[in-house]
Amino acid sequence: MDNNLYVDLESITDVAVAAAARGGQILRKHWGRHHETRKKGPIDLVTEADLASEKAITEVIQSAFPEHSIQAEEGGGAVGTASHRWVVDPLDGTTNYAHGLPEFCLSIAFAYQGKPVVGLVLNPVTEELFCGVEGKGATLNGKPLRVSNVEDLKDALLVTGFPYQLEPVVDPLINRFRRCLLAAQGIRRLGSAALDLCYVACGRFEGFWEQNLAPWDTAAGWVVAEQAGASVSDFSNQPYLIEKKEILATNGLIHEKMVALLRE
Repeated sequence: MDNNLYVDLESITDVAVAAAARGGQILRKHWGRHHETRKKGPIDLVTEADLASEKAITEVIQSAFPEHSIQAEEGGGAVGTASHRWVVDPLDGTTNYAHGLPEFCLSIAFAYQGKPVVGLVLNPVTEELFCGVEGKGATLNGKPLRVSNVEDLKDALLVTGFPYQLEPVVDPLINRFRRCLLAAQGIRRLGSAALDLCYVACGRFEGFWEQNLAPWDTAAGWVVAEQAGASVSDFSNQPYLIEKKEILATNGLIHEKMVALLRE
């Protein structure tokens, strides 16, 4: 990556923070209210808050960088320069949000030539802002983050998620879950992949795995996790790309053991 991009990343990060603040205000405004919801699939919800947050975030980005492209979950993106792409999830954890559970966030990533290099994840209820910038590390509300130093899988707390379309993958999914459950200290299922990745970054979890995710689910959290020292791959320990359907993120010390459990 050249020096010009590093200079550009400062302004990219500033705009991402401003966009996250706008989106977060909207999510807080609608938080705790009755939500008008519709289904994108059998159990995949979208609320008016998703749409309003996405509109606000994309407006901030387009105002600052009208030439950039935007890939947003609810379809409110923009066509622009392919090498400069924003990947936006205006509300990750919509089901939690609709049920009044405070485990949700918005996530904003900026990808340069296909690789996410800036990632922001904001939970507007807890007011935790995770930020990762390539070459600059990761922070939580401005304080540096680092993954945990747990080496033994039996002492590790893991987190996972389940895809919306369960039926085609339920048997291998349950088999993986069972193996990990028997090997680890415990497993949680919180309902937001972006937060799961950030919680690995700050040492709350030692490992996270999930399948059938979309780029907006992982792009920002991936940057935060990697910049905090996490190892990120697919289930076969091949390099992760946001277009892939499998992700494994760990503190690095248990990564090979997790790969073995997920591949059996």
